[in-house]
Formats: sequence, C-alpha cells, structure tokens
Amino acid sequence: QVQLVESGGGWVQAGGSLGLSCAASSRIFIFSMGWYRQAPGKQRELVAYITSSGSTNYADSVKGRFSLSRDNAKNTVYLQMNSLKPEDTAVYYCAAGQILGSTSTYWGPGTQVTVSS
Repeated sequence: QVQLVESGGGWVQAGGSLGLSCAASSRIFIFSMGWYRQAPGKQRELVAYITSSGSTNYADSVKGRFSLSRDNAKNTVYLQMNSLKPEDTAVYYCAAGQILGSTSTYWGPGTQVTVSS
C-alpha cells in the first residue's frame, strides 16, 4: 500500500506560479507518477505524468506552463505551475501506479489550487 500526500496548493492571481509536491510513503521508482485535477462540475482529467524512466507527458492545456519532475531518493514528485490561468482552478490529485488511471492506482487526498482573475 502506498500513501500519497500532496502539498503546496493555495491561491494565486492569474499569471502567477505555484509548486505542488507529492510525497509517497514508500519507494516509487517503479511507478509512473502523475497529477490529475478536477474542477467543480467537471470530470477528473490528467494534467501530467512522468514514467519510471523519467519521460514526461503533459495535457495540451498546460504544455509550456507546467513542469513535472521526480526525486526517487525522496519518494517525491513535483509539479511547477507557471503562468496560471483561472481555468487551472481545481483540486489537484497526485497519483501513482504502474498504469495510471487503472483500478490499482494510488491516489492522494487532493489539494486545492485557486487562480483568480
């Protein structure tokens, strides 16, 4: 069982930056790690993920603005969010697993990100 805890959410004005962290309770080097988000009234969507080998993939809506990295020694992944927009407002969830989004995915409780215009 892997427990994930997100931190770093908060409030920021449009154009600002926030950094999110996700700390895992055990080794994550074999897992893909990702961030999802869910805005009110919308489905949860994949924002970005990083594979065990370090390859990254981003949703079109955040490409060029968000950057994902991982530190396997610290069992932590980081999401740097720049040039934030009001439409980035959502609860952000950290996820870990061999196949993200599958029934075996581990989830964090989520952290709120609010971007005001």
